[in-house]
Formats: sequence, C-alpha cells, structure tokens
Amino acid sequence: MAESEPEFNYMKTNRPNVVVSEGGLKTPMTFVDNKARQLAFYIKAYFSHQIPYSEVDLYLWDTLEEWAHVSIKKEEPYTTKERVFWHLLHQIGFWSENMLENDKYLRGELTNCINYLEGVGRFPVDCVGIRP
Repeated sequence: MAESEPEFNYMKTNRPNVVVSEGGLKTPMTFVDNKARQLAFYIKAYFSHQIPYSEVDLYLWDTLEEWAHVSIKKEEPYTTKERVFWHLLHQIGFWSENMLENDKYLRGELTNCINYLEGVGRFPVDCVGIRP
C-alpha cells in the first residue's frame, strides 16, 4: 500500500448497502450509484489483503448478473461515474491476480478510479468504460 493511501480495514467497515430506489435498480444511474460504492469497497479490501481475489471476482459476476435486469434505453447517455465504474470493473476482471498485486502503475490507475467513484479524485486519464 502506498504511503498516501489511508489505511482500510475490511473487518471494521460495514459493507455498503445497496439502496434500492422505488421500483428497484431499474436505471443505469441508480444501479451505478449503488454498485460503485460496493466496487470501491471490495477492491480496497482486496488491495489491503483483507479479502481474497475470489471475493472480488464473485462480486464482479454478481454485478453483471444484476445488470442484466436493468432497463436501458439505447440513447441513454453515460455519466462519467458510469464510465469509470465499467472501466474499473473490466480492469479488475481482465488483469491477473499477479498483475493486480504487483504492478504498481496498474494499482495506481485503479486507485485513481476508486477515488473518483468515492468523490475524492479527478476523472481518470484514458478511462474507457462501456456498458456490457
């Protein structure tokens, strides 16, 4: 963990709850707003060695399954938060555990995405997130 990162303790942190709006998680915006907090939570716990990668991988697949139930209009635009969310989710699923553990540049880029999703960072450079 880099010196500038605050200490994260998975065991002392309550997992973020999904707040289901009236009618459920039916729009991309409500889905991403809720799931982004969880994604950041799981990745931070993984990066701080508090959960195994298998937990993050399970979260990834559960999220994709839930996404299948979201109603999307073809012309519905992306928000920047949604772009970062999908980019981060894709990167976590794409790279090997070894790369996620040992590539400092990659971890820095992913941390930038997490910071943006948590509202404490800028839109990451070269972030190309698209809906599945």
